[in-house]
Amino acid sequence: MVEPMNWISEVVRPRIKTLFKRETPENLWVKCPDTGQMVFHKEVEANHWVIPGSEHHLKMSAAARLKMMFDEGTWIDVALPEVAVDPLKFRDEKRYVDRLKEARAKTGLQDAFKIGFGRVGGLPMTLAAQEFGFMAGSLGMAAGEAFVRGAETALEKRTPYVLFSASGGARMQEGILSLMQMPRTTVAVRRLNAARLPYIVVLTNPTTGGVTASYAMLGDVHLAEPGALICFAGPRVIEQTIREKLPDGFQRAEYLREHGMVDQVVHRHALKETIARICGLLTNAATPEAPAPAQAAA
Repeated sequence: MVEPMNWISEVVRPRIKTLFKRETPENLWVKCPDTGQMVFHKEVEANHWVIPGSEHHLKMSAAARLKMMFDEGTWIDVALPEVAVDPLKFRDEKRYVDRLKEARAKTGLQDAFKIGFGRVGGLPMTLAAQEFGFMAGSLGMAAGEAFVRGAETALEKRTPYVLFSASGGARMQEGILSLMQMPRTTVAVRRLNAARLPYIVVLTNPTTGGVTASYAMLGDVHLAEPGALICFAGPRVIEQTIREKLPDGFQRAEYLREHGMVDQVVHRHALKETIARICGLLTNAATPEAPAPAQAAA
């Protein structure tokens, strides 16, 4: 026996729901990790991924970083060398080659680095930005080659080399081939030192593991974004090992600044001006924004 009014619930109500349904994009809102505040995605993107009000610095793509830093219309991408794909034929829950395919489709990059050459505040510079969205910005053969190519570009063009680090450490799927990139990148930094070219590191959230143990902590000047986690082993691992609670803010940018491991904590909006000023001083080049010195009267 058919229940009375069944047609109302089966036909009319679904049609009403469809009529008044509004599709909401999943990325329409961004939630602030500090305050829980909901902010329009486009507003956060326009603000260089800094939450208005709380000033919480969200992760930023490598492409967005280069676009933010370089003077408009002055920069080009540096072509990166190709490397062997999955020489160890590594497999965990997935094949490594499948993880690479997914990361490339997600980010549009071949690996976890993007290198650009152009002008920042009018000064020629070579910039390297790590892409955390590509397998947590992990350091493998391709990333190591990219860093070295960036250093070689700086040497060829005689420019400062500026790194924006963002990484979970060495890429375990490449084993010893990944660990080999630590000394290789260190040698690249030493070549910059020998050529007396500034190497500036901007530590962003997070910078950890083998990246911290190599090129990310070898800069002539170390800047950091507010609240960035900067460490070798993370706080959770340390707490589980020593069975003690760590101090508030431990391993964050401000804590490292207080203890002499970072030179300055800089808001993202001030990075371009700060880096241009530092590189201008280190290369004895006047930035275009600075007024020309007054000429002495004859």
